[in-house]
Amino acid sequence: MKVILPVAGKGTRLLPITKHVPKPLVRVAGRPVLDYVIDKLQGLSVEELIFITGHLKEQIEQYVRAAYDIPARFVEQRLQDGTAGAVNLARPFVDGPVLIVFVDTVFDADLSLLQRADADGIIWAKEVEDYQRYGVVVTDEQGYMQRIVEKPSEPISNLANIGLYYLRDWRMLFEGIDHTLAGPQFKGEWFLTDAFQYMIDHGRKLLTAEVGGWYDCGKVETILSTNLHLLEHGRRRHPEARSGVTVVDPVFVADGVTLEDCAIGPNVSIDAGAVVRRSTVRDAIIGRDAVVEGSTVTHALVGDDSVVTDLNLHNMVVARDEIAEAP
Repeated sequence: MKVILPVAGKGTRLLPITKHVPKPLVRVAGRPVLDYVIDKLQGLSVEELIFITGHLKEQIEQYVRAAYDIPARFVEQRLQDGTAGAVNLARPFVDGPVLIVFVDTVFDADLSLLQRADADGIIWAKEVEDYQRYGVVVTDEQGYMQRIVEKPSEPISNLANIGLYYLRDWRMLFEGIDHTLAGPQFKGEWFLTDAFQYMIDHGRKLLTAEVGGWYDCGKVETILSTNLHLLEHGRRRHPEARSGVTVVDPVFVADGVTLEDCAIGPNVSIDAGAVVRRSTVRDAIIGRDAVVEGSTVTHALVGDDSVVTDLNLHNMVVARDEIAEAP
């Protein structure tokens, strides 16, 4: 099986950090989001990772080659024409079933299901309360997908499409993509979900499987919520006790962090080389080699190599010399 990972997006909701770091490499609880996704592939027979790259593509390739002992291929998506266009770029390298993972989220899913499910494919979904924010999967009584509806106004389903798919019938997948690309775009994009609808309309069975957890990493509010979840489920790392430093768990503090006369936590991750001095930090992620001095930082992301001095930051994103309000 091959795994297609579309990672070409610019991550605009995490600007200005994503000017310098591609969204899949933004760290949460001390690790890039991409690492948590690749962890889920353990135990599967993965022949190759196919990355559909774009924004800051060199960083993605360099990181993957250094971090993972899995064959990997990198295909550039020069025109951002949607998810169907992105997956279509992998077509020359696919000759069997594929797993497609959009690296925007951390998820808890039993991927061994793909080895035993009686279906032509699987679409993973998560039950949500605010169904109007998502594309939702409408199923029949047996749990097979009938259609996906974007941001429905009526409560037709509360199963949100999370961007995780397995297609056993890859030939019909690409036939569906051909059909989609031959039709009109919507807001300048072709959507992969239209190819799934084509498959269903032509008699294929796509099982809907619910994930145990789904944690978005696409904007400040949700990435901090995901950070908290990870800290509470195995990623907590408490610093050594030191005079003048107050720590309220859960936190992650990497090796090589300098803490002086400060209070950190709860829900704080601080990466290697960072300095926090005479400051209060809570509900925040502080990047590598960043400096926070004489400041209060809450509900904020401070990127690598940033310097925050004598500021009160709330609901902000900082990247080096640029500060922006979180969307």
